[in-house]
Amino acid sequence: MQRAVHESYRSNYELLMSSGLYEKLIGKGWLVSHEETSVPEGLGEGIFVVLKPEQVPMISYPYEWCFSQLKDAAQLTLAVQELALMHGMTLKDANAYNMQFLRGQPVLIDTLSFEKREEGEPWVAYRQFCQHALAPLAVMARTHVSLGRLSREFLDGIPLEVAAKILPWGTRFNLGLFTHIHLHARQQRRHGMQPESRAAKPKISELGMRGIIDSLRSTVRKLEYRPDNTEWGDYYENTNYTDDAFAAKSRLVSTMIKAVAPDLVWDVGANEGVFSRLAVEQGIETVSFDIDPAAVEKNYRHMKAKKETTLLPLVLDVTNPSPGLGWAGEERSTIESRGPADLVMALALVHHLAISNNVPLSMLADYFAKLGRNLMVEFVPKSDSQVVHLLRSRQDIFPDYHLAGFEAAFAAKFELIEKVAVTGSDRTILRFKTRS
Repeated sequence: MQRAVHESYRSNYELLMSSGLYEKLIGKGWLVSHEETSVPEGLGEGIFVVLKPEQVPMISYPYEWCFSQLKDAAQLTLAVQELALMHGMTLKDANAYNMQFLRGQPVLIDTLSFEKREEGEPWVAYRQFCQHALAPLAVMARTHVSLGRLSREFLDGIPLEVAAKILPWGTRFNLGLFTHIHLHARQQRRHGMQPESRAAKPKISELGMRGIIDSLRSTVRKLEYRPDNTEWGDYYENTNYTDDAFAAKSRLVSTMIKAVAPDLVWDVGANEGVFSRLAVEQGIETVSFDIDPAAVEKNYRHMKAKKETTLLPLVLDVTNPSPGLGWAGEERSTIESRGPADLVMALALVHHLAISNNVPLSMLADYFAKLGRNLMVEFVPKSDSQVVHLLRSRQDIFPDYHLAGFEAAFAAKFELIEKVAVTGSDRTILRFKTRS
C-alpha cells in the first residue's frame, strides 16, 4: 500500500522530515517508517512524492481492543503530540483509527497527521482525542468494560454528551473527567459542534498546551480496569482435561501448527491465549480473538509482561463479528475481509456455537472457510462434561452433533488432512485444508 502526498502538504512534510521529528518518532517506535518512491505516471496532478510505509500484519479497530490497548494508544497519542510540540509541529488528528499495533506496541500509522504549529493556536485535535480515547476509556473504567463497543456505533468517537450521561454522577468530582468530558460536553451544547474560525478561537501558549496534555495524561493514567470475575476466566481450570490430557493437547496443537507452517494464525475463541502462544513460540504472527473483554485484557497484559512481539489479542464475538462500517460500509473492514489467515484455530469453540447459539455445523464450515486457508478445530462430543453442562438447561435438538456429522458438514468446504484423538479425553482435533 502506498500513499500520495499532495503539493499542498509539501511544507508540512518537509518540516516533519527536516526538523528531526520523524527520526525521533521512528527511533522510539512511535511511527511506522516509510520509503519515498517516485510519482508514477497517471496518478494525477499536484502529487510531489509517494510514500511506501511499513506494513502492519493485521489491521484492528478500537472497538476490537481491550481497555489497556486503548489506554496505551491514548497515552502514545499524547506522547507524540508532546514530542511534536518540541519540533514546532502539532498533531492535527487524534483519531484512534490512526493507531495500530505492531511488534506488540501501539504505533501511529498516519505520517501526514502532522502540521506546523502556529503561535497561539489551540490543539485542533483536542475534541477528537476526548471522543476517541478519553470518553471510551472513562465509560469502560467507570461504568462497564463492555461499553468500549460503543465505538463501533460512534465511528467519530463517543459523543461527549453521551459519555457525560453514561458516566456515574461522582465522576463530576474528578477534576480531569469533569474538565475534559462534563464541562467539555456543556461547552459543545452551548456553542454547537460547528468548528470556530481560527480568528475566533482563544489563543493558547505552548506552555498552556503542555498543561492540557499533562492534564489529559494524568486523567488517562488514573483510569483503571481490573479484569476480575471474567465470563471464561477459569475456563481452563473447569474443563475435564487432566494435566496429562492438557499436555497432550498442547503437543498435538503445536505439531499441527508446524505441519501447516503458517505466516499468520488466527486463534478464534482463544480465551487468555494459552494455545495462541504455541504459534507465538514458533515466531508466527498470531491474532488471538475472544468474546470476553476481560480475558482479552489478561491476554494483552501477559503479552506486554512477556514482551511478545508477534501476538495481537482482540475482542471478537464470532456470532456478531466486526462488520463493514463507515461510508458505503467500506471504511472499516469486516473481519473476514482482513484475511484469509494461513491457519485458523478453533479449539473448544464449536460446541458453544453449535449448541449454545444454534449455529448449524454447515454454517460454521462456511464461515471458517472464509476466514482461513487451513483450519484446526477441536470437536467436543456430547459425552464431554462441557457439552453435558450446556444441554442441562435446554432440549437436545442436535441429532447430527457427533463426530461423523461434524466431518460430513465440513466436507463440502474442507479436505480433511488429519484427525487425532486427544489422549485422556473424549475430544478430537481435526486439521482441514480449504477446498479451492
